[in-house]
Amino acid sequence: MKYTRLTIPDMILLTPNVFEDPRGFFMETFRDEDFRTHVADIGFVQDNHSCSVKGTLRGLHYQLGRPQGKLVRVTQGQVFDVGVDLRKSSPYFGKWAGQILSSQNRKMLWVPPGFAHGFYVLSDKAEFCYKCTDYYAPELERCVLWNDPQIKVDWPQLINTDLILSDKDKNGDLLADAEVFS
Repeated sequence: MKYTRLTIPDMILLTPNVFEDPRGFFMETFRDEDFRTHVADIGFVQDNHSCSVKGTLRGLHYQLGRPQGKLVRVTQGQVFDVGVDLRKSSPYFGKWAGQILSSQNRKMLWVPPGFAHGFYVLSDKAEFCYKCTDYYAPELERCVLWNDPQIKVDWPQLINTDLILSDKDKNGDLLADAEVFS
């Protein structure tokens, strides 16, 4: 596995070694001792799997009180995946980093606790899998507006594709008004 720190150093891109032959491919997607050594000394308690259609934007979501770190990957299709640092004490507070994740490039992204997370589906359909460091607690979930003018995420533009948002994502808080981490 190759580990690459992004412009926000706590966000790490993981690129697995992929072994291909005429039968297909094999790759290791997670090894606890390597993750704890190269990324974060933290464990996972929940795995999630979602499927979304082209033009869907999910995010920017986070949990207060029980923040979730997420190790994310795409098993079908392609997404633009984003993390936003919401730790007030961080020199990167309010900054974002993003990567294209796909079933073709097989890369994974570590989005640490204290970050908002979101993704935008670029392919006709995308299946998105992620490991979480804490359990989902809907009463603690918050959402920062996906197009917050202070954060300025540079989302890719899909021509002739309508943006698909949930009501929660349409009505996210501005960063200036959001509850954040200390």
